[in-house]
Amino acid sequence: MSEPESPQGERGAKRAGRSAPAAAGRSEERAQREPAARPAVPRLTLVGIFGGLFCGYLGLAAVIPVLPGFVRDELGGGNLAVGVVITATAVTALLVRPLAGGLADRHGHRPVMQLGALVVAVGGLLYFLPLGLAGLVLVRLLLGIGEASLFTAGAVWTASIAPHDRRGQLIGLYGVSMWGGISAGTFAGALLERVDYTAVWAFSVAAPLVGLALISSVPAPAGAGGGGGGGLLLRPAVVPGTALALAAIGYAGLAAFVVLHLDARGNSSGVAVLTCFSAVYAGTRLVIGHLPDKLGPRRVATWSAAGEAVGLLVIAVAPNLPIAMLGGLVMGVGFSLLYPSLALMVLDRTEKAKQGAAIGAYTSFWELGLIVGGPVTGGVAAGFGYPAVFVLGAACAAAALAVANRTRQPAPPLAAGMAES
Repeated sequence: MSEPESPQGERGAKRAGRSAPAAAGRSEERAQREPAARPAVPRLTLVGIFGGLFCGYLGLAAVIPVLPGFVRDELGGGNLAVGVVITATAVTALLVRPLAGGLADRHGHRPVMQLGALVVAVGGLLYFLPLGLAGLVLVRLLLGIGEASLFTAGAVWTASIAPHDRRGQLIGLYGVSMWGGISAGTFAGALLERVDYTAVWAFSVAAPLVGLALISSVPAPAGAGGGGGGGLLLRPAVVPGTALALAAIGYAGLAAFVVLHLDARGNSSGVAVLTCFSAVYAGTRLVIGHLPDKLGPRRVATWSAAGEAVGLLVIAVAPNLPIAMLGGLVMGVGFSLLYPSLALMVLDRTEKAKQGAAIGAYTSFWELGLIVGGPVTGGVAAGFGYPAVFVLGAACAAAALAVANRTRQPAPPLAAGMAES
């Protein structure tokens, strides 16, 4: 027989009973106020993906400074032939990116990225063969297939494993790996040309094979099993892709004519503007690449397009090299975050099973902008002078701003549901 409970004990029990729900409520409030632990970024996986992309572009870019001389001196081609050989990869990349993304949706990202690296290596091997000018163009077309597969599969793979609040940042860093490979590959090709052409060809084979090994070291993710496909005009990619293509015209004008523009004004160091642009382009993604995730992709995309427009206008009116370099810096900051911001818009507007095809279609608009921008800016330069090229680029960037600003974003529940990895 137990002892009767004292009045104090009863009151204490009642107080405890009443306070328990209150304490639980306070705990829930604290839990809601405290941020959830951020998902870990799979760093070793990113090393394999980013490293594979970097090495693939090492091989692709190593031949760029070499091919013009090779076409003229070894194959007897003229300037038109040089232009066709250099730009042939962009044609097939434009067409193949959506298909490569669709294959990644259906069969997984790693095998498509591996295939891209392997095709790039095979293309490098074909440089050794005496195929003539027509054969060289076919090799370059093949390399466009490899480049499109390598980049597109890796981009969607990166987005699929990134924490939701860091997708834009990691997509931006993925792009830095590409530009790093292009810069280092171009430098390596120029050095190896001093040995002979075969040294460049050998490097263009070895580098993507190292990339293939890095990609293969990453465990294969499960394929999404989606339908994929849809071509260049896949609906979620059209509006952001149009903004990207418009912005690419400004970049095409900068790359083609800034040196000639400053030469005409008595300064032979115009390449410094490109150097400033490239450096700040990479640095911006490293330092503030999280802004599309934090502030929203549409807001950052409009700011980025505005920065590109302002930078191009500064270059157009620059009376000397320091002012032109300032324009390059401003343009680089803006242009750097435009691609990842617009890519986030595409991802947020696309169901997960088709995101590879959508990113492939979106990125194809970059090639489309360059293909259109090359002859258009050339015609403007011939008819109206070099400053008009940069004014045209600024107008296209302003149009990109308007397009990005009018892009509708999905409701938050839909975006969150689609972006789950």
